[in-house]
Amino acid sequence: MNRISEVDRKTKETEIYIKLNIDGKGETKLDYPIGFMAHMLNTFARHGLFDIEVRAKGDLEVDQHHLVEDTGIVLGQCFLKALGGKCGIKRNGSCSFPMDECLANACIDLGGRSFLYFGCQLSGIPIISVPAGGAEQKFQTDVIEDFWQGFVSAAGCNLHLDVVRGRSDHHKIEAMFKAAARALRTACEIDERAKDIIPSTKGSLA
Repeated sequence: MNRISEVDRKTKETEIYIKLNIDGKGETKLDYPIGFMAHMLNTFARHGLFDIEVRAKGDLEVDQHHLVEDTGIVLGQCFLKALGGKCGIKRNGSCSFPMDECLANACIDLGGRSFLYFGCQLSGIPIISVPAGGAEQKFQTDVIEDFWQGFVSAAGCNLHLDVVRGRSDHHKIEAMFKAAARALRTACEIDERAKDIIPSTKGSLA
C-alpha cells in the first residue's frame, strides 16, 4: 500500500510544501526557519515513523503564528490525502509519554470530525535558542495550540492533548509531540483482522 502524499500551499502569508510517507522510517528533510519548531517536526517524524519533507517560509516579521498554524494545516492535509478512504486502519490510538519531570497524554480518532482539546499548561514564556552563526530566536509557545488546531481541522480528526505534570515548557511541548506521534502512528496502522473494512458503522470516514 502506497500511503504517500504531498501538498504545496501558498498564501500571501506563507509558502509551505510538505511530502509525507505514513509508512516510513522516521526520516526528515527540513528547511524550516524556526529552530524549535523544526526540532518538534523531527521529533514527531521519528516517533511516528513518518518520513516527512518540509520546505517553508512565512511572514516572520509579523510573528510566528501564521507559519506555525499553516504548517499544522498542511501536515493535516497530507495525512488526510495519504489515508484516502481509511480502509483497514485502526482509526484511533493513544499514548502516555514521560519526559523527565513531564508526562503528556495524547488520544486521537481519525473519524472524520474535527475537535481539539488542548490542556497543556504552558507558561507563555518564550523559549530562547541561538542557531549556529545566527541571531537569537524567541519561540512563541502559544502558537503550539494553533499548530494542533490547524492539524485537526485539516486532517478531520479528534485530538485530546494533556500535560498531566511538568515544569519545563520545552519538555511539555516535546512530550506532547512524541505522544501525539505515537498515538497517530497506532491510528494509521493497518488492522490485519479488518484490513478490508472501513472502521465505522456508517461505512464511511469521510
